[in-house]
Amino acid sequence: MLFLLVLLIILPLLIIFFHKHKTHNPPGPKGLPIIGNLHQLDICNLHLQFSQFSKIYGPLFSLKLGFRKAIVVSSAEIAKQVLKNNDLIFSNRPIFYGQRKLSYNGSEIGFSQYGEFWREIRKICVVHILGSKRVSYYSSIRKFEVKKMIQKISGHATCSSVTNLSELLTSLSTTTICRIAFGKNYENQGNERSRFHGLFYELHALLKEFFVSDYIPFMGWIDKLRGLHGRVDTLFKEFDKFYQEIIDEHLDPNRQQIAEEEDIVDVLLQLKKNHSFPFHFTFDHIKAVLVDMLIAATDTTSATSVWAMTTLIKNPRVMKKVQEEIRNNMGVKKDFLEEDDIQNFPYLKAVIKEVLRLHLPAPLLVPRESREKCIISGYDIPPKTIVYVNAWAIQRDHNFWKNSEEFYPERFLESSINFTGQDFELIPFGAGRRICPGISMGVASLELTLANLLYSFDWTLPHGLVKEDIDTEVLPGISQHKKNPLCLVANIHI
Repeated sequence: MLFLLVLLIILPLLIIFFHKHKTHNPPGPKGLPIIGNLHQLDICNLHLQFSQFSKIYGPLFSLKLGFRKAIVVSSAEIAKQVLKNNDLIFSNRPIFYGQRKLSYNGSEIGFSQYGEFWREIRKICVVHILGSKRVSYYSSIRKFEVKKMIQKISGHATCSSVTNLSELLTSLSTTTICRIAFGKNYENQGNERSRFHGLFYELHALLKEFFVSDYIPFMGWIDKLRGLHGRVDTLFKEFDKFYQEIIDEHLDPNRQQIAEEEDIVDVLLQLKKNHSFPFHFTFDHIKAVLVDMLIAATDTTSATSVWAMTTLIKNPRVMKKVQEEIRNNMGVKKDFLEEDDIQNFPYLKAVIKEVLRLHLPAPLLVPRESREKCIISGYDIPPKTIVYVNAWAIQRDHNFWKNSEEFYPERFLESSINFTGQDFELIPFGAGRRICPGISMGVASLELTLANLLYSFDWTLPHGLVKEDIDTEVLPGISQHKKNPLCLVANIHI
């Protein structure tokens, strides 16, 4: 009798307790024990697969990735909740083995955890490296390298040969950032060129690798059997040696330097010498910042430039219209367009926005991680949850974008929507605290490159090809690169 009485008292309290503490998780596909949903994922095309999942489970759904929880955001409204309203809560980065190792334990902007260190290292980069003054300061390098590429294409045009634009634009991007960052150009240095490109390609190969240990720690031996840990360790040592050689060259009192070309290593070494930070700024911090420059600056600009020319050759109407704007607004014929000239080309800027809408550099942005529990759209999101923002799906959402799959730059001519992180329907560079700090640098290079390619040449397809033959397949990886090279014929515009 006493037992029943106690049960009658305790049972309602237990019901209230468990009801109160019951979590309301976002819906999502059912997974298996231990591995969760890992077996269901197509690592090469996650943004496409997540887009399909969102049609089934809604614009916010959850996944179980081994022992880690994840959510995927596929609408502008929910992206705003995550990247603006709860930006501080979602300001961390998930820790992944390869990224952590190669970024000197997150000693830079991209992969570091949110906190005092991140704020200081970001301030260094925004104020001293990526600010508007520095972007203007490096305009002469951008001009020189783009002009050199135009001259090279002119040589192809003279003999009517096919130009591999993918190769040229990748080389342009790499050469420009190497000069800005290191004060060196590796394109004409034989063995050094081979060494640099070998390191560069292995870096991108490893950053897109799947490490089992990131999701199921006790099965990390699989990564070792596959040789991934060995490859990461080897690459880290080789890159560390490469960066140290660059630093040593800059510290050499006998180094010959062009006075007006102070590169990023010069800037960082001067900051180190001044001891003006609340933490001990080391050579490893300098190396980590250079990793960011190589990953972000070279990859995204070259990929977007190739997609821009790909999309234009497949849309002759837009190609003709943007070329008419550039050529008719110039008045006097020039050999080369300056960055100041580009401010008079609203349609070109609309074209670039539309390219970034359809072919943004990182379709899933860079993943974030929640620092504490919060509620998004009525769902409980626990701490340590990985957050994927499917910007690719958001920027093709037919509920917002009319004819969302169509390449139609005119949609931006009468619109104030921009890609600076305030309009969550267009977030190719992210938003909030972790927005890409190199937007100005990247856009300046992209605009100058495209303007001069379109001003100097009339572009046609190689003999026998039609626009439908130009594919839009994508390579797997963090950035969305065109799978097959874009090869076109350039004819000098008279």
